[in-house]
Amino acid sequence: MSKTRRSYIEYPMVNIPAGEVVLRDDRIRTTWSVSVNAFLLAPVPVTKELYHSIGEKAIGTNDHPQSPMVEVSWNEAIAFCNLLSRNDGLQECYTISDNDDSVVCDWSADGYRLPTEAEWQYACKAGTTGYRYGELAEIAWFQDNAEGRVHEVGKKLPNAWGLYDMLGNTWEWCWDVYDEKVYGSYRVFRGGSWAEEARGCGATCRRRSHPTFRIDDLGFRLARSL
Repeated sequence: MSKTRRSYIEYPMVNIPAGEVVLRDDRIRTTWSVSVNAFLLAPVPVTKELYHSIGEKAIGTNDHPQSPMVEVSWNEAIAFCNLLSRNDGLQECYTISDNDDSVVCDWSADGYRLPTEAEWQYACKAGTTGYRYGELAEIAWFQDNAEGRVHEVGKKLPNAWGLYDMLGNTWEWCWDVYDEKVYGSYRVFRGGSWAEEARGCGATCRRRSHPTFRIDDLGFRLARSL
């Protein structure tokens, strides 16, 4: 994705207020509190239309343009954030080494980035306290209702802060390393997907994989610092 088509993109973002969230790791039965600064978060995951609108990957077909962009690795999601930032005249958040082994985030930059998992969970809950922000069938595409495929974004009910598809449809990459001592560079993804059982579609459910991993039910959502 080295080429950039210079046309600024009107990309809506939701203003998420500051607050606090409790994260948990059921694997080691640990919880911890994280303060979250106010930030901006996209109301839907990155779509095929947006992803293909800039860069070399615009070449070729783009079926179902309003479906989430999937089969994107963490590394590719990071690179896209920088590309979109440059396209929109914003400061890039990420400094990426030549071999993608090291990525540093400038949290003061005004460009696009991945949410932290604390930001993601806090935004997903939108002030609620349960595992989900609504009845699962009404808010999410998952194994029981998705008919074995991904769906267009924004077709289920949003949470109280106007965010769609936070649960189900596609898992979403977050910034964080999962557990470096155990899993090395594996990164966190959140939210469940169209292929996931109901129990996997919840605000506190955590998964992880290598930053080069790609699969047909994993995408990402854009954030920006304020």
